[in-house]
Amino acid sequence: MSKLKRSPWIIHYDGSSCNGCDIEVLASLTPLYDAERFGVINTGNPKHADIFLVTGGINAQNESVVRQIYEQMPKPKVVVAVGICAYNGGIFKDCYNILGGVDKVIPVDIYVPGCAARPQAIIDGIIQATELLEQKQMEYERTEKHQKKGSDNT
Repeated sequence: MSKLKRSPWIIHYDGSSCNGCDIEVLASLTPLYDAERFGVINTGNPKHADIFLVTGGINAQNESVVRQIYEQMPKPKVVVAVGICAYNGGIFKDCYNILGGVDKVIPVDIYVPGCAARPQAIIDGIIQATELLEQKQMEYERTEKHQKKGSDNT
């Protein structure tokens, strides 16, 4: 994480859930746990976000919203599914309106276990996401450089 050239921004979205994980995400941002000490900043604009933190399951109503937020985020990006509901629908997975976990709609990079996920686990997931984001950033820059070099030769 020490090689990050910028502070990654997080956008948080709550799907269909009991809101237990949302409360824990908020707790991780309070001075008691202070996730921002690792350089992450919470934002409400997907066009500024690097990390997509999703809590809750996916249903027919929020499927398009989750997909839209993901598509609006610039590349590279990392998706973190927080809690068992974001993993597979949790206790609601057999409900008629639940499609399943976040990976039914968008690719998930990191899963944070729990019901509700503890703030320490959420922060650990965020740290893993920043490290993965750094790797993706290096790969993205390498790909962009290679593509640019290839177009200069034509």
